[in-house]
Amino acid sequence: MAIGEWLSVQSARELYQSQIEVEKQEVDEVPDEEAEELALIYQAKGLPEDEAKTLAKRLIVDKPSALDTMAREELGIDPEELGGSAATAAGASFCLFALGAIIPVAPFFFLSGLVGVIVSVCCATAALFGIGAGITLLTGRDVFYSGTRQVILGLLAAGITFGLGAG
Repeated sequence: MAIGEWLSVQSARELYQSQIEVEKQEVDEVPDEEAEELALIYQAKGLPEDEAKTLAKRLIVDKPSALDTMAREELGIDPEELGGSAATAAGASFCLFALGAIIPVAPFFFLSGLVGVIVSVCCATAALFGIGAGITLLTGRDVFYSGTRQVILGLLAAGITFGLGAG
């Protein structure tokens, strides 16, 4: 999972870097076209046409500022961020998945058989609901909706994993 997270973040960073490189090339090779694009963006944001064109012409002269502005305004990319650190994402993913794996396994330190399975499923279900409910602090969605969705998807994934392992 951590490797998958690292690949995901790293691929996103590489995509953003590639898009920024294309913008850099366009700012260098066709600055008038890029100034026109900037003017259109500013007009769409409500600036009058003459002000938008004046601002765009002033910006395009300073290539680093023009590139930064094009990345932010046209591509929606913050050149300072580029999707965060792949290593940090991988480390966090590893730690969270390891912590999450403890929850359904812990009951088997004290129980066995069907009772252990039932307690494990109950613990996992409660943890999944708690995670889904906690996500609502970031999303603003309904607690019951988010918690239930997390439970359904989590138990579905666990069932598929169990089925593949048992087969």
